[in-house]
Amino acid sequence: MRHITTDQLRDAVLDAGSFLSWDTQPVAVPTSESYAQELAAARTATGRDESVLTGEGLVFGRRVAVVVCDFAFLGGSIGVAAAERITAAVQRATSERLPLLASPSSGGTRMQEGTVAFLQMVKITAAVRLHRQAHLPYLVYLRNPTTGGVFASWGSLGHVTIAEPHALVGFLGPRVYEVLYGEQFPPGVQTAENLQQHGVIDGVVALDGLRRTLDRALTVLTDAPGPLPASHPPIPPPVPDVPAWESVVASRRPDRPGVEHLLRHGATDLVLLSGNGGAGGLPGAATTLLALARFAGQPVVVLGQQRATGGGSSIVGPALLREARRGMALAAELRLPLVLVIDTSGPALSADAEQGGLAGQIAQCLAELVTLDTPTVSVLLGQGSGGPALAMVPADRVLAALHGWLAPLPPEGASAIVFRDTTHAAELAAAQGIRSADLLGSGIVDVIVPERPDAADEPVQFSQRLASAIAAEVHALRAMPDADRTAARLQRYRGIGLPRDT
Repeated sequence: MRHITTDQLRDAVLDAGSFLSWDTQPVAVPTSESYAQELAAARTATGRDESVLTGEGLVFGRRVAVVVCDFAFLGGSIGVAAAERITAAVQRATSERLPLLASPSSGGTRMQEGTVAFLQMVKITAAVRLHRQAHLPYLVYLRNPTTGGVFASWGSLGHVTIAEPHALVGFLGPRVYEVLYGEQFPPGVQTAENLQQHGVIDGVVALDGLRRTLDRALTVLTDAPGPLPASHPPIPPPVPDVPAWESVVASRRPDRPGVEHLLRHGATDLVLLSGNGGAGGLPGAATTLLALARFAGQPVVVLGQQRATGGGSSIVGPALLREARRGMALAAELRLPLVLVIDTSGPALSADAEQGGLAGQIAQCLAELVTLDTPTVSVLLGQGSGGPALAMVPADRVLAALHGWLAPLPPEGASAIVFRDTTHAAELAAAQGIRSADLLGSGIVDVIVPERPDAADEPVQFSQRLASAIAAEVHALRAMPDADRTAARLQRYRGIGLPRDT
């Protein structure tokens, strides 16, 4: 497989003629005679003075800092001089408040410099972490190959991490594995496509599509929110008196639109991230969908429970909730509103889920979400059953589709506890106040989004209607001071179920 060169990457991504180098003379490091000869040969062969190029340029007119490895220079390996160049570039990007694109292509630590070179990953990682803590985007494009300490440090810290098709990406280089263990590393594991499938990276994008992908990401991450469309309806329609069990049945229709449909028909500038995390491979397992997007010009992070294909079941395991926590952290670091879409039939009931810490993951999601320092909007899109639904509810504002519902257990489970059968499910659904109208009355839900009469019968129109409602809530929340918004959220959930002032 051919290597994407540093110049090819730079020219494919940046506006023509916009690149400005930040590189200075590499710091001097002690070298043996043989190492000095290797450096000299690499400089002659590549025309570069080190394995890393740094600088800035424009992506559709936006200033962006770049750090790019050159694999032709000693395998893109990182020694003291290269690490100092990277660290200085990351720090400059932070001080000038620029988004940063890093594109490793490296075998890792420069063996000729030994342990001192190995420890250079610490300062690079620290600089990247401080860049992220400054609420600045850090985007990573992994080129073939990226292995070793580079992948295990700054190559794996992106807010968004994508790779070139068929790239070798992994921790232990396959040649090292073969020499150490006398056998080949299992084929197909250390490939970009396999890592995307397992949620390790967010996507696989060819070089000719990278510029467009970066543009979409930066549109969400750096461009200012747009105004709301003037057509947004100011007065909500009356809520029809739909029996709770009718909503439960409607929410389980296999053709009911989910979060993917909402994004496809209601969002723009969409960048899908690594959403995954089912319930241990069990039938009916949900997945997490994580994305950057805009609703009516409002940039957000979207975190959604995507039901299993073709069925009403969508159980949630601990891996899905760990991915949900990644979405919360992403929104907080980037200071973007978080939209949480709930559609789950309940938790995975299995030994793997228990041993994987499902209860603890629910608790951590709850604690992090209710105290999150960014605007939050939750959406009861369909089923809202059990702890995995509760973990994504406590937002600043909560929307519900007409047939969305929220309950401690599915109605059949509640019936089994109370009556020791499932035949009283409809009765329990009504008695427990799980339907959207009851949730509105109890202060759990703020807005009910109409279905006319069922979202599955008008999926595109419903998705657009819901997207408009989300945009309106995000727009309003952005106008609130952070401290006031957080205080109001805590007070809201402190008061649910308590007697209201009359």
